[in-house]
Amino acid sequence: MTLFSRYMFRQVTSAFLLILLTLTAIIWLATALKELDLITSQGQGLALFFHMTALSLPSLITLIAPNAVLMACLYTLDRMNGDSEIIVMTAAGATVWRICRPLIALAVIVSMVILLVNVFVNPACMRALRDLITQVRADLISQVLQPGRFSSPERGLTFHIRDRSKDGELLGLLFHDERDSKQVMSYLAERGRILSNEKGSFLIMFDGYVHRYDAKNKEKSVQIIKFDQNMVDLSKFGPQNKSGNKLEPKQMPLMELINPPDDEKFDEKDYGQLRYELHERLATPIYPIAFIFIAIALMGQART
Repeated sequence: MTLFSRYMFRQVTSAFLLILLTLTAIIWLATALKELDLITSQGQGLALFFHMTALSLPSLITLIAPNAVLMACLYTLDRMNGDSEIIVMTAAGATVWRICRPLIALAVIVSMVILLVNVFVNPACMRALRDLITQVRADLISQVLQPGRFSSPERGLTFHIRDRSKDGELLGLLFHDERDSKQVMSYLAERGRILSNEKGSFLIMFDGYVHRYDAKNKEKSVQIIKFDQNMVDLSKFGPQNKSGNKLEPKQMPLMELINPPDDEKFDEKDYGQLRYELHERLATPIYPIAFIFIAIALMGQART
């Protein structure tokens, strides 16, 4: 790069970083408040709050970065036109493309970063955020249950316990799930316990009955099943597709979007969502380059 190119690159990069950090901070604070209820209702500390909101930053940055590139380039070109710097370079024989070469370099760098984030960083952060929210909800269910009171940590879910033992075991457990009106489940157990491991959080119930209402089965709409031990995966309280796949498209690795797993059941709508996510990940990195050419077309010519 020439001396002028390095100078212009520093100017546009400084403006880009300032705009990116400012917009990210504003939008991050707004979106972070959505998770505040989940954290404060359980009495968790700020460390968990910042951990959860920080995991959403990569996806937020990839959305803001192309717009920040456009605004930074427009600002830099307008300021340099106002200071007659572009006029001087044009008079010295420099073409528009030579003058704007630092802007194109910035756009290429930002595009490469967005591509890496979309392919590797963002899906991993989305999966980590999903697991963390599931863990918080599992802890919430365990801690908000009060003996003799009905608790609803989520719409359509109702818990009730008769008592709680000294070691944390739930006694006289009632668990009612009516999130799906066509299949309502009620669990009655003598005792239960919430366990967490690397595979997730589970509600394990002992010595009880399952009352299942199935609207599709008119002959046996209500079934009562006795069990000695039954386990419910609390991760299903988190976001999941109607197809039963626990990962949303934005949480799936790139190769799974290209070649969906054979062991998962996908309908035509699910395949459409996978294609949409794949196209979005690969198309977003093109935005900074496209925006740069728009900025050059609008402000790249020398003006007096």
